[in-house]
Amino acid sequence: MTLHPLIEWLAAGLLLVSAFFLLVGAVGLVRLPDFFMRLHAPTKASTLGVGGALLASMLVSAAEGRAGFAELLITLFVFVTAPVSANLMAQAALHLRISGKATEPGDAVPERAGPP
Repeated sequence: MTLHPLIEWLAAGLLLVSAFFLLVGAVGLVRLPDFFMRLHAPTKASTLGVGGALLASMLVSAAEGRAGFAELLITLFVFVTAPVSANLMAQAALHLRISGKATEPGDAVPERAGPP
């Protein structure tokens, strides 16, 4: 069964956008210096990446005449469990007194010695 070219382009666009978000999440997970900052990469960017891929799958399955109910359940599961698991990991890190290695926001801007 061949799909309409517009549906194929929309699905391909959704997959490209989701791949971008997954790449941003992976780079953030590697590059961010602190455990607490690293929590944002998989919970924000990767959740959007998985959501985009599942939306593309739902679009293709709807075009083929299937309901795509499994993709909807997976999307809901990912969007509910990712923030909850990040919250639990942050609470566990606070309980274990894991300190952040990042500098304070005020330390990022050096003090000036005199007038500009």
